[in-house]
Amino acid sequence: MLSVIIPTRNRAALLKDALESICVQSLTSDCFEVLVIDNASTDNTRLIVEELRTSHPDIHYIHEEKPGLHNGRHRGAQQAKGEVLVFVDDDIIAAPGWLKAIHETFKDPAVALAGGKILPKWEGDVPRWIELFTVRTELGWTIGYLSLFDFGDMKKDIPAGYVYGCNFSIRKSVLFECGGFHPDAMPQELIRYRGDGESALSRKIMEKGYRTVYEPDALVYHRVPKERLTADYFCRRAFNQGISDSFTEIRRNGGVLGTMDHRENGGMINRLIRMFREKPIQKEVRVSYLEGKKYHRKMVESDPEILDYVLRETYF
Repeated sequence: MLSVIIPTRNRAALLKDALESICVQSLTSDCFEVLVIDNASTDNTRLIVEELRTSHPDIHYIHEEKPGLHNGRHRGAQQAKGEVLVFVDDDIIAAPGWLKAIHETFKDPAVALAGGKILPKWEGDVPRWIELFTVRTELGWTIGYLSLFDFGDMKKDIPAGYVYGCNFSIRKSVLFECGGFHPDAMPQELIRYRGDGESALSRKIMEKGYRTVYEPDALVYHRVPKERLTADYFCRRAFNQGISDSFTEIRRNGGVLGTMDHRENGGMINRLIRMFREKPIQKEVRVSYLEGKKYHRKMVESDPEILDYVLRETYF
């Protein structure tokens, strides 16, 4: 049994398209349920779900008042009937064979976590500079700031960190054993409470030696609106990533560091070489990232309650 969990907030039109793609899956409906976790929306999200329920009764609406993506994910996990939890964003379009591929993958009891291709559904002109943010490895390519990746057409074991939150399938028992998600996306007025989301969960899965699988047929398309194909969006995304990485560092060290930790940049010399070679947009994004880290550290240093929040053992 799969439980598809879709946290959402004020994006009813996108949610409708996502749900309609899930309603036409090749996997028979008795093998999965869909839980829409409405994170205090003020639009017609509930109406959209209720309309679809008339023909698809396995779609369920759940209201979650506490803001934050992690609260929506956890509420869904706690109410899910399935042994496997399939977390997706409200702006995806699932390929018809998506859930069937996930269902087949988890027939192997050794699999703890699985992800699949996340391809773009471009909704604007793609700038040439996107290539600057495309990372290519022996596994395939990723664009982290847009949550896109393609590791080819062969099933394979992969590091857990490559399973992105918009196509993230995990055994329910493993999710609870590892303590669930850390804070992730937050309303802008609460951005200081952002954390490192599913990344921390993925690290725990790797530390425990659990198996993570890439299943190419577990394919979703991720909408990339024209607003995300701008330098401003990449800078905002980098700022948020700075907050997330600051959160990780503070937890790792049990408190605020005396100086900012730049170990993830690979050392001073390599960092200087990259700075010399980078294009103007890369410099803008890097500066925004560092500003995000500084902002978060300032918030933590000035407010003991935020420090306690960052160091919390669990966010369930």
